[in-house]
Amino acid sequence: MISLTITAVFAVVYLLATLGLCRGVKLDARALCLGGVVCALTLVLASIRVPLPTGSNITCGSWIPLMLLALVYDYRLSILAGWVCGLLAMILIPGWQAVHWAQIFVQQLVCFSCLGYAGIFGSEKRQKALCGMVLAVFLRCCGHVLSGVIFYSQNAWDGWGAWGYSLAYNLSSRLPEGILSIVIVSLLPLKLLRRSALKGGTVFAY
Repeated sequence: MISLTITAVFAVVYLLATLGLCRGVKLDARALCLGGVVCALTLVLASIRVPLPTGSNITCGSWIPLMLLALVYDYRLSILAGWVCGLLAMILIPGWQAVHWAQIFVQQLVCFSCLGYAGIFGSEKRQKALCGMVLAVFLRCCGHVLSGVIFYSQNAWDGWGAWGYSLAYNLSSRLPEGILSIVIVSLLPLKLLRRSALKGGTVFAY
């Protein structure tokens, strides 16, 4: 009961806060094109997986496109694109199967859209970009762990409780993938990419 309450509070607070942040986002032709390309890249990369001994897997850099969109263009657009990715993933990514309708709100809508938080502090300084990316990875790990506790506890290994199983299963894959994504994005010329993405018009002022 406590786990269910924690998960419900997390999902509701996250979704309400995110909806508030996304107010006023400008969806012009440029934004829609960028969002569509990022969604496509995310779903293709999420379909390429490297299996791990725990039964989990690491995708081929599927976190990076949404993070980049948030850092070089508009984090609100990245959040919206994440919601679209989460819904499309249920249809397009092989092997995905929901065990309960509420899983859509806890896992799919949270774990993709939260990558948009990578740009919430801006990208003018490396420190701000790093803080945003760490927050994004933290939120995604929370979403996966809570989803595992509530919806996949029946798969727990012998002697492992729901929390222990979910933490071991998800953090063995999500945390390394998140750290690797942060490292790769940090090595990219974010200022140059931002100038290129915003060329021809101002989209969002931090």
